[in-house]
Amino acid sequence: MVILSEEGGLMPVISMFYGIIVSLFFMDNRRHKRPHLHVRYQEEEAVVSIPEGELLEGGLPEAKMRLVLAWIEIHRDELMADWELAVSGQPPYKIEPLR
Repeated sequence: MVILSEEGGLMPVISMFYGIIVSLFFMDNRRHKRPHLHVRYQEEEAVVSIPEGELLEGGLPEAKMRLVLAWIEIHRDELMADWELAVSGQPPYKIEPLR
């Protein structure tokens, strides 16, 4: 599954859990200048750094953000590998959802 960002870029969805959709932009290393995810829940959207789990932009309800941070902690190495694929224009792999 791929979604279109507001800026018109393609964002492959790499995981979905508890109504949360996690995606990466292809070729997205200019705006935030570090590895990050785009996370959506209902009408809310957040940009979260992969290594630290730091909120870079936007926001999510607190309980959903805690779930995202736990998921990042569990899958940090896979997420960094996916980031490298995505910024080089290659499709990232799906990552197991939080259960």
